[in-house]
Amino acid sequence: SSFLSESRINTLRVSTTLFLLSAVPKHSRVMDQASENSCKQRWENDASKGSQLYSDQIMPHILNLYGACAKAQDFEIYVPHATFEDPLMCAHGVKQIKSAFYSLSKVFSESSIVEYTIDEKVTSPGKNQILIDNKQHYKFLGRDIDMISLIVLSLEDGKVVRHEDRWNKKPLLNRETVRVPVVGRLIEVARRGSMLATHALMGFGKDPSP
Repeated sequence: SSFLSESRINTLRVSTTLFLLSAVPKHSRVMDQASENSCKQRWENDASKGSQLYSDQIMPHILNLYGACAKAQDFEIYVPHATFEDPLMCAHGVKQIKSAFYSLSKVFSESSIVEYTIDEKVTSPGKNQILIDNKQHYKFLGRDIDMISLIVLSLEDGKVVRHEDRWNKKPLLNRETVRVPVVGRLIEVARRGSMLATHALMGFGKDPSP
């Protein structure tokens, strides 16, 4: 009698399971399997790299910076002494980096990263590098400007210590990358001058009012 009861219970469980599976759309089950496979693949990739993906944490803030909608907390990705450099400016310290990005909304009516791919790697214990191959869009005086760029982020213990924006994926010009070191030095001085002028105009890195 107990055997028959247990058999009936198992039969009921199987019937209920089959009913529930039939009630779920086939494409949903396929999506769930695909999602599971994707998660498994991501986990395997992360495990093979042997470190967490800092880019997952940092990228939303980078998008805010280039989208001219940055808030004070977006700059917490940097160490206090971090540097930022592009062909126009060279910023030393978070205050100057703030001025550089806060100025975007003063110059452009539109500013954003519209396309990007990310490559992250460990360069040495505690140090990582994030390469962001991207396309930036700006609107200046009603004119659309699209630009290809390579953003290079150097990290130590998960924080950005150096941020380079290489327009057209070309190395920044300085005394080490040009044939005539004196010319490279003049370019460096011009970038610093441009940054200091912007820093003063932007209130020396003052955060915007909430």
